Amino acid sequence: MAGGGIVVERFETPPIARRNVEFVERKGLGHPDYIADAVAEAVSRALCREYLKRYGEVLHHNVDKVLVVGGQSRPKFGGGEVLAPIYILVAGRATTEVRTEGGATETVPVGPIVLEASKEWIRSNFRFLNPEKHVIVDYKIGKGSADLVAIFKRRKEYPGANDTSLGVGFAPLSDTERLVLEVERYLNSPKVKSELPMVGEDVKVMAVRTGSKIELTVAVAFVSKFIAGREEYLSVKEEVKRRIEDLAAKITDKEVIVHVNTGDDPSALDESGYYLVVTGTSAEHGDDGATGRGNRVNGLITPMRPMSMEAAAGKNPVNHVGKLYNVVAHRAAAKIVEETGVEEAYVKLLSQIGRPINDPLVAYVGVVADESSFARAKGEIEGIVREQLDGINRLLSEFVEGKVQIF
Repeated sequence: MAGGGIVVERFETPPIARRNVEFVERKGLGHPDYIADAVAEAVSRALCREYLKRYGEVLHHNVDKVLVVGGQSRPKFGGGEVLAPIYILVAGRATTEVRTEGGATETVPVGPIVLEASKEWIRSNFRFLNPEKHVIVDYKIGKGSADLVAIFKRRKEYPGANDTSLGVGFAPLSDTERLVLEVERYLNSPKVKSELPMVGEDVKVMAVRTGSKIELTVAVAFVSKFIAGREEYLSVKEEVKRRIEDLAAKITDKEVIVHVNTGDDPSALDESGYYLVVTGTSAEHGDDGATGRGNRVNGLITPMRPMSMEAAAGKNPVNHVGKLYNVVAHRAAAKIVEETGVEEAYVKLLSQIGRPINDPLVAYVGVVADESSFARAKGEIEGIVREQLDGINRLLSEFVEGKVQIF
């Protein structure tokens, strides 16, 4: 590696689990920010598949500017209706015209691809949000052109980075972080949806750990048609709380205090005092979302840890380091911890536009370890980082197949 190469240093600070305070958040499947990220990534994958099918190459695109504008609804115990649809705007750039090797110009049907990918993601992830009735999908995609002959001539083993950007990753997850991740995944699991169909997809989990005590504040949107009235709502809310407590006991031995829907007014006799939705998401009634405002690549928002501000979802998976480097950084950190035995690893990769994507300007690794462990591990850490960077091209197929979770 040229530039600053790989820099490895030992941290004097204690690992996150031994610090006194920790904050962790996850915005779940039905949260408007999650929807924006997921739609952006679904559209990117669909474009990749179309480009590969037609031309054997993933052509340039970035559709990482998705806006979710909340609609209006009227939830009612035992029913409810959507009054105005959610509006989703997919914005960005894509290759819309391609000059083939024979000299002809072909048009790529980007608009229909955007619409179908967005609606298919909604159909696949929501039980009661109908993409034809409850959602308007729109797009503003800047047009771009590509010359296949020129692309084939420029093809290199590692493409040049298309941005100067930073990717950040760390490992391992703390008990608090694993708890936040698993609570949301559990509440959105097929098991819970089958046993408690009133649990909506819009789940948000916030944790604060002080010492050995974790407080979880969980917001769960309950689907109104499954709840007959106030008493049933409060009963189901208590059942959700109990289930989260049971799950927490399997994840950590720390004291866990669970709060569910703390904004409720239990004295209210009608729907006005409770977190009820018609379709499973708060986006149906005024809550908005945007790509990049939600979870980082590891599925969490961790203000006590270093984070990148990049919106990874929707960026092209060929050479956009704002996407690739965040995934590589997390994988490298995990492998460093697993294979070298250091307590914690933090990886930061800084690209420079035009440099080969496997050759960042600087790859920085900070580890929490005692001096002797650090001395033994330093060379191995450098080798792991190089190995992960040299394998960066393999991420393309994983992204196209939807095998990389980045929110």
